[in-house]
Amino acid sequence: MRTLLSLMVGTVLCCQWSAQAETLTYVDLVKRLTSLERLATLPEPGEGCAQWSSYDRNSKYDETTGKYVDWAANGDGGGIIRKEGEQLVFAEMDGPGCIWRIWSAAPQNGHVRIFLDGAETPAVDLPFIGYFDKKNEPFTHPALVHEVSKGGNNYVPIPYQKSCKITADPGWGNYFHFTYGTFPAGTQVPTFKRELTPDESAALAAADKLLSNCGPEGVPAYAGQQTDKPTVTVAPGQTAKVIDLRGPQAITGIRAKLDLPESPADRTLLRELALQIKWDGEAQPSVWTPFGDFFGTAAGANRYLSLPSGLTDDGTWYSHWYMPFRAATVELTNDGTEPRTVPFEISHAPLTKPLDQYGRFHAKWHRDAFLPKEPERAIDWTMLTTQGRGRFCGVMLNVWNPKGGWWGEGDEKFFVDGEKFPSTIGTGSEDYFGYAWCCPDLFQNCYHNQTISQGNKGHVCVNRWHITDEVPFQTSFEGFIEKYYPNAKPSNHACVSYWYLAPGGTDLYEAVSLDERVGYWVTPEVQHVKGALEGEQLKILAKTGGNTQEQDLGNHEGEWSGESHLWWTGGKPGDKLDLALPVAAAGTYKLTAQLTKARDYGIVQVYLDGQKLGDPVDLYNNGVIPTGALQFGTHTLTAGDHKLTVEITGANDQAVKAYMFGLDYVLLEAGE
Repeated sequence: MRTLLSLMVGTVLCCQWSAQAETLTYVDLVKRLTSLERLATLPEPGEGCAQWSSYDRNSKYDETTGKYVDWAANGDGGGIIRKEGEQLVFAEMDGPGCIWRIWSAAPQNGHVRIFLDGAETPAVDLPFIGYFDKKNEPFTHPALVHEVSKGGNNYVPIPYQKSCKITADPGWGNYFHFTYGTFPAGTQVPTFKRELTPDESAALAAADKLLSNCGPEGVPAYAGQQTDKPTVTVAPGQTAKVIDLRGPQAITGIRAKLDLPESPADRTLLRELALQIKWDGEAQPSVWTPFGDFFGTAAGANRYLSLPSGLTDDGTWYSHWYMPFRAATVELTNDGTEPRTVPFEISHAPLTKPLDQYGRFHAKWHRDAFLPKEPERAIDWTMLTTQGRGRFCGVMLNVWNPKGGWWGEGDEKFFVDGEKFPSTIGTGSEDYFGYAWCCPDLFQNCYHNQTISQGNKGHVCVNRWHITDEVPFQTSFEGFIEKYYPNAKPSNHACVSYWYLAPGGTDLYEAVSLDERVGYWVTPEVQHVKGALEGEQLKILAKTGGNTQEQDLGNHEGEWSGESHLWWTGGKPGDKLDLALPVAAAGTYKLTAQLTKARDYGIVQVYLDGQKLGDPVDLYNNGVIPTGALQFGTHTLTAGDHKLTVEITGANDQAVKAYMFGLDYVLLEAGE
């Protein structure tokens, strides 16, 4: 009897498990490209998302010591799993799963092959550039396959049932990401074939069409959807209720308009207003962010259109995030000094599943909250840390970088469910956001955008929406992006992270005071050495090789007069550079100069009117720094132009043999 009962229980459990196991067609997977409702469903055990990339394998976690080793290693162009003969192994993963995103900064003609489910013949065998150039079916749909600001992106789903292995020939290029999802055990998915059926091709074309036309009406209305149109006036220092809703249902759209002053005054106003949403009677809001940041851009009103959010040319802010609830309260806070009136449109619709199958939508803004405590992880800047069950769905990052130069060398790192080494680790900040090579050009796409850049000198804003490649977690999620420069540079980060979390999960982020939200974007005053002749402004009389130009050094630690120098590149030992040194009045002068040191700079001899000024100067340093004031003696000079000559004589044994030279300033001070 006991044996029979056990058999019956086992049969029931097996039937329940079989009923829960999904069968997903290729059309089903394509529909995920545009489904925002699916993101709100809580993940099942076994769901996951991870990434293989070319990150620098010197970055490791030492289980013996519990320390992170070489955590800022930055040789991210060519990391692989291993070599098999001449073949490079990029990725290996077990199924059932799906590649959701492929990215590269420099794809070339070497073939990259994707082997699926143990087959000896690759399902895809193309030059790596062929994954991105829209010449090879089905990788031809521009919303899904595109280059933006020098980064190649491919979002066409590539499913596999049992396994996936990705290999490459030499000459494939540099830098790669393969982001893939894993389905619960028992899920049935097709093995990808480039030759799609008519139904599969039609589904991919339909998704591409929708994703190519993002905007306030870019997501079809849900069954039973209704729209309320409250207008709210909020007095200074007050919070006003926008709407109360009773469920179970979901907010499916938020639209608003706001009278704004001209830029840059709009930047402050959009941070003075804050949007907050409370679910199911909770005491603390699950959504709290400055108004403009909630819609995916800052600082200021920057027009862009994407799938979940954007700002149109006529000033309509919109959000399509799907937000289930039993009860919802939407509020607007005004921390400014003037009353503000905001007309809203709030769309909501009945749920298609029981409420307990959904998480609650969270969006929180912060600066520098919950940074890692381990000293060796000082480079990791926290985007989100949360505990519970849910899905990470994206981030908007606003960078204040007033001195210019590249701010975003750092990699993204996602730790899921307590793992010690991140299952997603990237190759650079711009790579994570889908572009490359520090490119400042603005771009917009359904899944990723650069909405303001100011030439990488000032405000920068980028966002990335994880629609198919969202990151499921059962117990915790920690997302970081490396931040190379300290706030004091200044280099300041602020972000909004977007995620779903089961009721009862931990969201520690609180409202941020106005003094932390505004006013920190002050352009520092550029300092000049009093009376100095700036190197970049000296007249070039002659050079025997190489090229000269002004180089901005504001992004480097150290003090250069005017934050730039005269940069001489492409020279070689024996080459000379002649500069005009103007002298206003005849007299005796003490000559001082500041040069630049770096790992690829040479050894130089300095001359004045053909006479050597001391010994050669070794400009090698493992890092870019100013030399400090160098004394070159006291000289009796006539009024008019004199000739200052720099000769490259060699390089330090430790230096990269590029023989560069930088002149910050020359200072002539009356001497005895």
